[in-house]
Amino acid sequence: MSLNSLGLNTQKTNELVIDLNNLLANFQVYYQNLRGIHWNIRGKRFFDLHAKFEELYNDAQVKVDEVAERVLTLGGTPLHTFEDYVNAAKVPVGKDIHEDEKSVKLVINSLTELLKIERVILDKSDEAGDEGTNSMMSDFITEQEKTVWMMKAWLGEKI
Repeated sequence: MSLNSLGLNTQKTNELVIDLNNLLANFQVYYQNLRGIHWNIRGKRFFDLHAKFEELYNDAQVKVDEVAERVLTLGGTPLHTFEDYVNAAKVPVGKDIHEDEKSVKLVINSLTELLKIERVILDKSDEAGDEGTNSMMSDFITEQEKTVWMMKAWLGEKI
């Protein structure tokens, strides 16, 4: 078994880099979705949702940077082209969404996809003994679960 300079199994780390790059691509699409709904939201709930979507895209921007830096820390190269992002992403692309409920549903659907990816990375990073990635995923999951709950509550729905 080959270990890298962080003391982690090289093969498992390389697999995590692939998964983190996949997460990065999906976060970039999520981020762009948030920018779009922030700009284009209309209606009586404009002020509340405009501010909320800005809060969410600022958070997503920070997470994009954290994921990319984790890829670098593990010895990989972060994806960095729109082509890479679109080809890898499972997060739905939200185009020309102006309505409040459609916007909130896009956030929920996007976070649902991100959570699926993050749970896989959480399991793999635990198996690899990669506490840095594991901790990051745990923090992301905790925050995003709360956001999904709040968005569902806004819609009048249960988890």
